Amino acid sequence: MAVAVSMLCLAATPGFAAPVHGIAMHGEPALPPDYKHFSYVNPDVKKGGRIAYGVVGTFDNLNPFILKSMRTTARGVWDPEFGNLVYESLLQRSRDEAFTMYGLLAETVEWDDDRTFVQFNLNPKARWSDGEPVTPEDVIFTFQLLRDKGRTPFNRRLESVAKLEKVGERGVRFTFNDKADREIPLLLALSPILPKHAIDVETFERTSLAAPLGSGPYRVTQVKPGEKVVFVRNPDYWAKDLPSKIGFDNYDEISVEYFLQDNTLFEAFKKGEIDLYQEGNPTKWARGYDFPAAVSGAVVKDAAKPKTPSGMLGFVFNTRRPVFQNRELRKALTLAFDFEWVNRSLFENAYKRTESYWQNSELSSMGVPADAREREIVGTAISRIEPDILAGTHLLPKTDGSGRDRKVLREAMDYFEKAGYAIKGGRMVDASGKPLTFEIMTQNADQEKLALAYQRFLKALGVSAGIRTVDDSQYQSRSQTFDYDVIIRAFPSSLSPGVDQISYWSSITRDRQGSSNFAGLADPDVDRILEAMLNARTAEDFRSAVRLHDRMLLSGYYVVPLYHLGEQWVAHSKRIARPETVPLYGFQFPTWWDERAQ
Repeated sequence: MAVAVSMLCLAATPGFAAPVHGIAMHGEPALPPDYKHFSYVNPDVKKGGRIAYGVVGTFDNLNPFILKSMRTTARGVWDPEFGNLVYESLLQRSRDEAFTMYGLLAETVEWDDDRTFVQFNLNPKARWSDGEPVTPEDVIFTFQLLRDKGRTPFNRRLESVAKLEKVGERGVRFTFNDKADREIPLLLALSPILPKHAIDVETFERTSLAAPLGSGPYRVTQVKPGEKVVFVRNPDYWAKDLPSKIGFDNYDEISVEYFLQDNTLFEAFKKGEIDLYQEGNPTKWARGYDFPAAVSGAVVKDAAKPKTPSGMLGFVFNTRRPVFQNRELRKALTLAFDFEWVNRSLFENAYKRTESYWQNSELSSMGVPADAREREIVGTAISRIEPDILAGTHLLPKTDGSGRDRKVLREAMDYFEKAGYAIKGGRMVDASGKPLTFEIMTQNADQEKLALAYQRFLKALGVSAGIRTVDDSQYQSRSQTFDYDVIIRAFPSSLSPGVDQISYWSSITRDRQGSSNFAGLADPDVDRILEAMLNARTAEDFRSAVRLHDRMLLSGYYVVPLYHLGEQWVAHSKRIARPETVPLYGFQFPTWWDERAQ
């Protein structure tokens, strides 16, 4: 259905709600209307200086919203990690709340309890960097342009919208259809807004290195394709005194520099050419910081413990393959992985075993028995959830770390037998005598190292697991078309899971090439739980639905859980400082600053 666009004046429209300063997915915003700034910033920071970020990869494009060069768009233009330096959204997300947003381009918001509509009232001070005002026409233009010419997920934001209307001088109202869920108003609020007067619709889909015009705090001033992009702070930035932007955007200059390999990037960091390095290798974190700058104190190591869910990293079984449609077999293969051996032998015991998709948060089913609301949602499908998972007592078996723990291997063997397999002549075979063989597709040396360990554990049970490491382009092509037996993938999780879970686990994405449904799940019971999660009205109902979703995934053994760090590791130049308070979501680089400006 085409989205209707009209001029509308609402004086006494049914369902009209009073304007509010912020919106939350569940409950109310934590900050009052007269809040001064977010809790995790330094409101008195003196702006100035510079920072150089480093990333691995390349870029040939400054438009992050189109399909072409989607994976090679310059960082920083629209970037949740380094900051949305050029483009901005209607509202600004607080990283110290699960999913709450406050005024930015939109000064206030209106919606009803049923979330049948949302209306954003633009801040009259909002300006593009050329001084032109941000208007409702810009908002409407943006959503229609991205619908027609943008990439996922931007091109799908209007699928849930029946009407898109200008309201008065500064309002834009989205009225929803029956495809909408309760998350869609917040996703609209997170969407970028583009300047109608500065964009050529006919050429929008083409890659471009022309400096983009946005409403954000920085302008692009230098571009070296594939090597470097430089942003300079706009001294006339319209929102610098907004409560949601106090303490942000503190550098006069930000450069993002590109390297073909992580080793090269790390060497540049050691030499002081890059100011900040995010570490994910526990061995290197423990032993690799003995270079002169680190020894002298010019480089410091910093760690934080975000209060966010662990997510799930693991070997993913492609259940589109007939062999992996057997749950008992998937469980047997899960039990065969010796985490204790891997953690000790490969990672110096730096990791924790992941036991839940939302571990380390109240959304996890770990240690919590299913409540009445969960039982109501799951209905007769409760029989599909293992009793210990339902009770919240489930833990994966802990081995002796030998790689051949006989007790655990016997338990795994029990499930192979339940799946119809037996060891004959040293090989695991099914009832017809066909050997159990499959291939693990890996993307890089680190994944290959894990796969080799898993291959060793499986060999002790007569299972033949081949390993194929492919280049990046082949990996992307095969993973997007689901052409693999087993791969290693991460399933990030947040405190506000929503449509991301549809992409991972819903029946509608099973056969949609390019989706994130890597396990090939198409389960009506899971679909029903996802619907309950997306339509939950209270924080309590939402928590119950997510915990139930967690239990169903764990009971299905679609993924062999691996590990997580539990910490965020960042090394940086001593002159780069940060606020004392670390928010719920961990370090927030846009709130850091250069002490030379003090």
